[in-house]
Amino acid sequence: MSRRSRKRGGSGECRWLGKAAAGLLVSLVLGLGAAYTVLRIYLHSDGFRGFLSDQAGKTTGVTGEFAPFHWQGLAVDTDSFEAKGGGPVTRVRADGLHTEVGFGGVRRGVWEIRGSCLRRLEVSIDARKHADETPPPPLARNALEKVKPAGWFPSKAEVQGIDVRELVVKAILDQGLATASGINVHAEQAGAKDAYRAEIEGGTVSLPFGMVPILRLDHAQLRYQNGQVFLTDATVAAWDSGRIQGTGEWDMKSRQFSIEGEAAGVKCENVLNADWAKRLTGEVTSSFALDNRQGDPLASGKLTVKNGTLTALPMLDALAAYAYTRRFRVLTLSEAHTEWRWRNGEVALTNLLLASEGLMRLEGGMIIRGKNMDGLFRLGLAPGTLARIPGAETDVFAPGEHGLLWTTLRITGTLDDPKEDLSNRLIAAAGLRMFDQLPETGEKALKFTRSVLDEASPKTIEKSEKIIKETRKAVRDVSGILEGILGGNPEKPNKDDEPQ
Repeated sequence: MSRRSRKRGGSGECRWLGKAAAGLLVSLVLGLGAAYTVLRIYLHSDGFRGFLSDQAGKTTGVTGEFAPFHWQGLAVDTDSFEAKGGGPVTRVRADGLHTEVGFGGVRRGVWEIRGSCLRRLEVSIDARKHADETPPPPLARNALEKVKPAGWFPSKAEVQGIDVRELVVKAILDQGLATASGINVHAEQAGAKDAYRAEIEGGTVSLPFGMVPILRLDHAQLRYQNGQVFLTDATVAAWDSGRIQGTGEWDMKSRQFSIEGEAAGVKCENVLNADWAKRLTGEVTSSFALDNRQGDPLASGKLTVKNGTLTALPMLDALAAYAYTRRFRVLTLSEAHTEWRWRNGEVALTNLLLASEGLMRLEGGMIIRGKNMDGLFRLGLAPGTLARIPGAETDVFAPGEHGLLWTTLRITGTLDDPKEDLSNRLIAAAGLRMFDQLPETGEKALKFTRSVLDEASPKTIEKSEKIIKETRKAVRDVSGILEGILGGNPEKPNKDDEPQ
């Protein structure tokens, strides 16, 4: 074969291969176009809307439906999504949804849901229920009919990210209603399958605990994976200048949670009632840990009062008068701290310490159940404080550490009407010491003959009555002191027990 013939044959083969390649390319383009058209037709159908409704419901364990879709290319808008459930999530309402559907995950069997934005999302939760307690309610009769798509169509929806401009959560807890509103959320995939991270900003949180104020959320970072939610960082403002920082986690299956952190910048007036807020000033800091791993929620921590000052207390004025010093009128606290624990409305204070260097020290613990309280303490006072009460500094108090005189103190009763046992012990001690202060002539009169008694009795009786009156007055003053510091009344002795 000549060279020219071979050249013509080669050119023919190239043209044939070129036409074949062009044909394949055209076929591929036409195939992709047809597939794209089929996918778009399905996207615009009620079947796809029903599919997304099911996918959205499965995420939260509810049954619901999107309002009609409004398409513009692969972008879609809908007015709302509304669903109800019989488990912990009882209602979901989403308004103003915009999203886009991508075909990049078709080969992986998923519809890519990206660029999603919600104007408002409202979720109602009943935390007292379990997920498998009752099945979701059935859809209404006019609900979408499920249209079975082609076998090669994706069977899952993959939400790649979402922005919620306003999140509202209403949760019914065993203790009452908790609410969160005005919260802004941005969530996106975190790399691993079904893993997401979220940034939360703004909004307020209200909890059903009387001691907890309305919390103003600064920011929080969350991570979700395999049914577990991790709070990696959160900062919350409370009261005027209080700041709370914490971390935690929640297992959605076992419903166990734990959170820990610290509160700082809280003023005493924020956590005390109106009466005590005028008397105790300072700044409160406290660590805290809260979890339900052993059943009912348990909270604990250590609380410290910095730069604390006690003033305007009747006790302080009385102590100042007794000790002939102005140091007790305004008592600067050198130490003020306690470990605390809360469960089922019961507060236990342990290792409590209130101290003013060289003047007073109170150590011990207390349990408060509702308004009832029961506490046992050691009370230390500077020598000379109760010197005018007979027997107080020798029979009731004893020398001890820090150069103070110490005794035990039991506090019972209620927060509105506390009672203490120190007054009765001071009364008893004063009654015993009263006889030690009788004149020597009186002792002789009691020991010897009637004639001596008759001779000495007028002076003896006169002096004895004077001592008794002074002693009773001192004991009443002590009762007034203790009433001032405790905000209530000491336990009243029986009339039969009073010295006659």
